[in-house]
Amino acid sequence: MLNEIKKDAQTRMAKSVEALRHDLVKVRTGRASTALVDSIKVNYYGSDMPLGQVASVAVSDARSLTITPWEKQMVAAVEKAILASDLGLTPNTAGTVIRLNLPALTEERRKELSKHVHGEGEDAKVAIRNIRRDANHQVKELLKEKKVTEDEATRAEAEIQKITDSAIKDVDEVVKAKEQELMAV
Repeated sequence: MLNEIKKDAQTRMAKSVEALRHDLVKVRTGRASTALVDSIKVNYYGSDMPLGQVASVAVSDARSLTITPWEKQMVAAVEKAILASDLGLTPNTAGTVIRLNLPALTEERRKELSKHVHGEGEDAKVAIRNIRRDANHQVKELLKEKKVTEDEATRAEAEIQKITDSAIKDVDEVVKAKEQELMAV
């Protein structure tokens, strides 16, 4: 029973770290990445579709993306969706191909993005600590119901703390790696 609680906590903490990684992929660094436009939704015949389902997105060089809609009439809708997104990029259209040029990040913008990355990291740490609290609560409930001894409960809480420390260390590493990527000129 205690092993199930620990495994559940470990799984949920790993998911929190993975969610952080997934969220940080969207943070724009100096290099072009197709993940930058993954969150953009395009109005496709009345329903909002992810950009990747209505067009092919490719990295043409280090600072630009090319988006090629599969249907010619979708060019305007894709352009409109890019302008409406919070990326702050202006699409350049040539026929059926849309180019997105990514300007170099200014020092001020790098610092701003770095603060955002730290904020995301703190949110992930809070989520991990909440998972720890839930797991410890479950252990205390078992102790209250006399299903485990005090020694077993203490040992389980110590192991849950080790799992928590490991997950928080992972979060710190992910944040540090993203920050280095951001600050690289």
